Amino acid sequence: MLFDFDGPICEVFSGLPASEVARSLVDVMREFNMELSEEMEGMDFMDAIRISPQGGEAALRAVEERLVEAELEAVKSAGDPTPGAVASLEAARASGRGVAIVSNNSAECVREFLAYHDLASLVEEIVGRPACQPHQLKPSPYMLLMSAARLGAAPQGCTLVGDSVTDIEAAIAAESRSVGYANRPGKELSLAKAGADAVIGSMDVLADALR
Repeated sequence: MLFDFDGPICEVFSGLPASEVARSLVDVMREFNMELSEEMEGMDFMDAIRISPQGGEAALRAVEERLVEAELEAVKSAGDPTPGAVASLEAARASGRGVAIVSNNSAECVREFLAYHDLASLVEEIVGRPACQPHQLKPSPYMLLMSAARLGAAPQGCTLVGDSVTDIEAAIAAESRSVGYANRPGKELSLAKAGADAVIGSMDVLADALR
């Protein structure tokens, strides 16, 4: 079982708005490329980091470092895990399945959150955002394939639980199965249209199915 982090496991930016993080990345980019920073205005932080390589390697590294800092700050105020998330992790492990978190967020922030909530023992592998390689972010299958390899499983035998269309697209590209977690109104349709094998509105549903 592969779990996306932001959504299925927790709401990373519930205490530190993602819009503030995006603006901080624009501020960093402004030091390297004023024109590009203007283009980044209004983008979400993931789109911002995807175009940051256009500012050169130094800009890419500076933006990545700032994003990791923001993520580590954010998980301190992220609150409790998503309802049903702990039960899902526990049920997946109890069923004998390998468990990994596969996230466009940094591995550092995932580890920080799991350690703070005493959940590290429920997760075998963490594959976070490849540093300074935004082209490998989901919907690329890169991180899913890496997770499967670390778990000693074929990608075709893995299922990704994710709350975004890019999660579903990454699973399809990796030839894995997917469960769409519709944690916002309207997501049921978008996740189903993207090709999710199943769509749930609560992580408790997943826990019950795994049990």
